[in-house]
Amino acid sequence: MTDRSVPVHAPLTQFPVHGGELVVGGIPLTQLAARVGQTPFYAYDRAQLRQRVADLRAALPASVKLHYAMKANPMPAVVGLMAGLVDGIDVASAGELKVALDADADPQEISFAGPGKRDVELRQAVAAGVLVNLESMREVGLLAGISNALGLAARVAVRVNPDFELKGSGMKMGGGPKQFGVDVEQMPELMAAIGRAGLAFEGFHLFAGSQNLRPESICEAQQKSYALAVRLAEATPLPVKFLNLGGGFGIPYFPGEQRIDLQPIGDNLAALAERAKTDLPQASFVIELGRYLVGEAGVYVARVLDRKISRGQVFLVTDGGLHHHLSASGNFGQVIRKNYPVAIGNRMGALDASEMESASVVGPLCTPLDLLGDRMVLPTAQEGDLVVVFQSGAYGASASPQGFLGHPACVEVLV
Repeated sequence: MTDRSVPVHAPLTQFPVHGGELVVGGIPLTQLAARVGQTPFYAYDRAQLRQRVADLRAALPASVKLHYAMKANPMPAVVGLMAGLVDGIDVASAGELKVALDADADPQEISFAGPGKRDVELRQAVAAGVLVNLESMREVGLLAGISNALGLAARVAVRVNPDFELKGSGMKMGGGPKQFGVDVEQMPELMAAIGRAGLAFEGFHLFAGSQNLRPESICEAQQKSYALAVRLAEATPLPVKFLNLGGGFGIPYFPGEQRIDLQPIGDNLAALAERAKTDLPQASFVIELGRYLVGEAGVYVARVLDRKISRGQVFLVTDGGLHHHLSASGNFGQVIRKNYPVAIGNRMGALDASEMESASVVGPLCTPLDLLGDRMVLPTAQEGDLVVVFQSGAYGASASPQGFLGHPACVEVLV
C-alpha cells in the first residue's frame, strides 16, 4: 500500500521482528513492557550501542579519539556503558559531570563545554581535573582565581566560534553571531589572557553544527576547522595537545533521508591526521558525537488507550506524547512538522492492505500539539496495542517537558 512516488523512511533494520512483534534487546515488545511494569517507556538496546561504536571505529582512523556527548542521552546506565566503549565524555553541566565521574569516566578525557558556566561548576571542574572549554574572557578570570585557591592549574581548551558554518546542518552552532565559544577575531586577546593567568592550555574545540547527513559538508567543516586551528596555534602559550573537530553526524528521522556514508569522513580525517604530524605534532584529534552514537538504538513505547473516529479520521489516543517525546511531536508546533518513524510494535510483519489504515497517533494532553504521528499508514490498532516511535535514543526523556500538565513521568531502561 506504499505509494512509490512518496518518500519513505530509511530502512529501520536495527530491530528484528519475531512472531509479529518488535524485539528490543533480545526481548519481544509485549514481554519487555510487562518487565518494565508500565507504559510509556524508553528502551535502549545495548548491543546496538556497542555495534555503532564498533562500526564507527572501523570507519575512522585509529588515531582519532571518540568522545560521547552525553547531553544526547544522560541516562546513567547509558553513560556507564558508553564510558567503557568510547575514549572520553563531553559534559555540559556540573550535573552531567557528576554522572560521568560516577560512571568511572577518566577525568583526563572529560571535557566541559557551555556558554554560561557558574562559578561553582568551574570550581568542581578544576577540582575534578577535567578539561574546561573556555567560552568567554570571564571564564579566564574565574579560572585563574579558582586555580590559585585550589593550588591546581585549570586545564583549558578554547571553544572557537569560527567564521564559517556547517552547511546542511539541522542546527548551526558556529559562524556568525553566536552565544557559543569565542569569536575567532577575539582569539589573540584571549590567548594572551590565558598566558598571563597561568592556565594549562591544551587546545581548541570547534563545533560548527549538528544533525548533518551530508558527508561532503562535514568534511569541508573539518578541513576548515583544522586549517583554523593550525593558524591559531601560532599564538598559543603551549603546544596544542587537543583538537576537538566536533561531530555533526546526523541520523535519518524523516521520509527521504538516508543514513550518512562514513567512508568519505574517515578518509578525510586520515588525511588531516597525516598533515597534523607536521603541523600539530603533539595534538590528538577528537570527534564528539551524541545523537549519532545513541539515537537509532532507542525506541519510545506508549500504549493505545482509546481508538476514536472523528469525521472519518482515526485517532489512536495513547498514554504517552509531547511531554515525554517533545521532538517527535514537533517541538511545541514547528512550522513544518514531519513524522518520526512509527509502528504498532505488537502488529509487525507482512500485512495486506485490508489490515492497514491511515491513523493519527496522539497523546493524552489537552492540546492539539500532542501529536506523535499524523495520518500515518499503520496496522489497524486497538486498545492495549503498543505504539513504537523509532530513532528515540537521543534527545528524548531528558529533553522533554515531563512536568507539563501533571501526567506521570516515563521510565527508561537499558536492555
